[in-house]
Amino acid sequence: MGYAKERGKLEKLLTRLVGINIYNEKSLAVLHDSHEKYSHTVRILKNKEPEAFSDLYKNELQEVKDGKKAVKEDDAIEDRQNSFLAYKDAITRAIEKTIKATLEV
Repeated sequence: MGYAKERGKLEKLLTRLVGINIYNEKSLAVLHDSHEKYSHTVRILKNKEPEAFSDLYKNELQEVKDGKKAVKEDDAIEDRQNSFLAYKDAITRAIEKTIKATLEV
């Protein structure tokens, strides 16, 4: 079964994340939007092929959610910047793993 449509969505998300490195409201909005779109896409994949994508849905999406929570909870600006970068990295890794999984199925 081909997953070109979903893979295309994920690749587009990756390109949006490339230039984001500094915590501010605009960058955070882009991360939240990317998180939402990733969540939606991985849910579609999980529903189509549960055996191949359930672990990504559970593990990678949870890691992304944890990153989002950490950004919200940090008070100091340095901590928020570090959590922001960790959140971005979690989303990036999750997207890359999902793209790889779509190519292997």
